This record gives sequence, C-alpha cells and structure tokens, in this order.
Amino acid sequence: MTDGTAREALRAHSPDIAAARARRWGAFYYAEQVLRVMKGYGWSIIMYSVGHPVAYLFAMGVGLATLVDAQGAEAFGGVGYVTFVAPALLVSASVMTATNEFTFPVMDGFKWRRTYYGPHASPLTPQQIAAGHIMAVTLRLLLQSAVYFAAVVLFGAAPGGWGWATILVATLAGLSFGLPLMTYSASITEDKGQFALVMRFIVMPLFLFSGTFFPLDSLPLAVRWVGWISPIWHGTELGRVFSYGYQQPPLLTVLHAVVLVALAVLGWFLTRRQFAARMGK
Repeated sequence: MTDGTAREALRAHSPDIAAARARRWGAFYYAEQVLRVMKGYGWSIIMYSVGHPVAYLFAMGVGLATLVDAQGAEAFGGVGYVTFVAPALLVSASVMTATNEFTFPVMDGFKWRRTYYGPHASPLTPQQIAAGHIMAVTLRLLLQSAVYFAAVVLFGAAPGGWGWATILVATLAGLSFGLPLMTYSASITEDKGQFALVMRFIVMPLFLFSGTFFPLDSLPLAVRWVGWISPIWHGTELGRVFSYGYQQPPLLTVLHAVVLVALAVLGWFLTRRQFAARMGK
C-alpha cells in the first residue's frame, strides 16, 4: 500500500457521516467508553470476581456447612448447605456489584466530573448515554456471574443440568435492583451520603433477610416481608430452581421471573426518562 493510499484509508469521516453513525450506534460507543474506564481498574474487578466466590464458598463449604450438614439436610430441601447457599451468594454478589456501578459512577457523570456532558455535546442523546452505561454494566455482571458460577461448579455446588442458567438469573437480579437505583442516582444533585445509607439500610437488610443463608419461611412474619419484596430473594429462589431442582409451585417460579423482569424494565424506562430530564432532550 502506497503512502497516498494509506492516508486515504485513514481519512476521518465527514461530520455528517460521523454524526449519523453516532445517532445510530451511540449507545455502543458509550458502552465502549465505560468498558475502557473499567479496564483501568480491571485487576480489581478480576480479583473481586475470583476472590469473592472462592472466599465465600470456602467459608461455607469447609466451615459453616460442616456444622449445618451434621444436623441433617432436611431443612434445606435435601441438599448440602453449600449447594443451598451458592445461588444466593451468586445473586447477592451481582446485586452488590450493580449497586456500586449504578450509584457513584452515575453521580460522577452528572456531578463530580460531569463525564456525561462531553458525549452529550456530540449527537449522542441522553437515552443513548444511559443505555451505554447499562450495557457495559450488564456485560460486567454477566462475566462476573460466569466466573462465580465456575467457582460454584468447582465446589460441586451446582448439581443440576440447568445450573448455568443461574448466570442469567444473577445478571437479571442485579439489573432489577440496579436500574431503579440508577434512576434515583440520576436524580441526586448534592452528595449527602445517600449511597452509604442505601448500602447500609437497604442493600444489607435485603442481603440478610432474603433467604440467603436459611429458608425465608424460618423467619418471623414480622421480617419475612423484607424477602418478599427483595430482588435478591426472587433471584435466589429462581436460581435454586435451576441450580439443583429446588421444588416449588411452577406459578411461583414464573412469578419470580416476572418480578425481576418487571423491575428491570421499569428501571430502564425511568432511567432513560430521568437522564433526558436531567440533561435535556
């Protein structure tokens, strides 16, 4: 290839063509930008994705499970404790990651470094910016859940043939909690510690009272309702069905899926509307 041909091949598109591509593929462009930012702390993501499941499953499988299983497995549907708790840990990890990715980075985009406004000065719309952010986080949740599930398999805690579906369930559960939270994050104009309150008084209670470590019906009715409204509980119950064939009425299984999808779709719709209202259509 001659120098002239090379320069011709590398010539930038005209503004009209570049703008048309941005209008069509803008969400993917912004998703790429978010993924490149994640690459900057990629080792932290890898260590979390690997270390978190190994540490938790080792503690459950070698520590607590030896005590619980010694008392019999009847309370956990006839399976070992680590098998019972593994889908819940996978779902909880996805929800917590979604909480982190849909709070501080959103605040960063609107308030601290205002990283949303540079792309918005181009033909990218607020809805595309929101969609790109969601797409990038969804990919992270999928990859993290896949790594987590691989660890679960190594511990022999996913005996069912459909266990791999817990990867999708965990990702959906993360989005069902994270997208409504993203709407809230996009509405905040001043940082007054709201995200710390969300983590301490919403995420952690949901984690503890969603049937994560013991069947939900073993809790008093006074706190059992926390699980009923929790995406973690719905995701955990659905994950157990796929992971080891947890027995429950088929309509209840469908209800779990419907709740998760409905929350994710509602969050998607409200987030797009909030981004448009905050940045201007």
